[in-house]
Amino acid sequence: MAQQTINPQDTAITTRTTSEKRPPIKWGGVASTALLHILLLIGVVIMAGPFVWTVLTSLKDNSQAFHVPPVWIPNPFIWSNYPASLQALPFGQAYLNSAIVSITIVVVTLLTCSMAGYAFAKIQFPGRNILFFLFLATMMIPFQVTLIPLFFILRNLGLIDTLVALILPPALFNAFGVFLMRQFIMGIPNELEEAAIVDGANRWTVYWQIVFPLLRAPLSALGILTFITQWNNFMMPLIMLNTPTNFTVPLVLNQFKGQFSTQWTQIMAGSVIAILPLILVYIILQRQIIRGIAMTGLKA
Repeated sequence: MAQQTINPQDTAITTRTTSEKRPPIKWGGVASTALLHILLLIGVVIMAGPFVWTVLTSLKDNSQAFHVPPVWIPNPFIWSNYPASLQALPFGQAYLNSAIVSITIVVVTLLTCSMAGYAFAKIQFPGRNILFFLFLATMMIPFQVTLIPLFFILRNLGLIDTLVALILPPALFNAFGVFLMRQFIMGIPNELEEAAIVDGANRWTVYWQIVFPLLRAPLSALGILTFITQWNNFMMPLIMLNTPTNFTVPLVLNQFKGQFSTQWTQIMAGSVIAILPLILVYIILQRQIIRGIAMTGLKA
């Protein structure tokens, strides 16, 4: 076998060429990236700090919860706060009520918003742009302004102190959801709709069999955001409900607050129990939220 010799000059030329092609380090970019990561880390601490404090306080006793200086790590861990919180108030019924209200609102909202979004995006009718502008204008009206008229309307309908009073208003009208659906549907090619109409499909068939299956990403994002909002809703149940058996989770948590004393450790334990469904939903479906909002922005 012939032995191949290595020329030192060739090696030197190759090494010099490789070093010449290596781009210089841009210290300005490194500094800006480091600064960005520091700012993001500070933001994470600010956002996650209250939640971490809630979890830690739920494992303390009252003396540790109000100790000065603050006691960060419980010593000992009081795990009994969680069963005591569950036994003190009817969390089971409250969980069921919140689930019924939140899931029903999500289902109805996805249907009504996608239908309205399709109408505003693809159907030409007189006053379409003006009506859509009025839809968006309602987002600038504070909820507290419409709360009292809404209460009188629901009272005249005999719906006060029922879960229906919590479901109807947000489920039947959601300006943000209509806007989100419209922006995405506007990016769907008109050729799909025209081909279906040529084949004999009507508007409902086009919406249900062609447009609706393409809305998976924005529907997932809207559904998750709606579920989180309604699960945490406190104002509407506080105004509309009177019977404890109809209370949702936020109202049950509010009952831990007493006139003369407040069971703060049980409130923290109950708060952790209350937000567990939200954490699980977000962890499982967070990609759908990001993809839905990102795709909606691209299609706009």
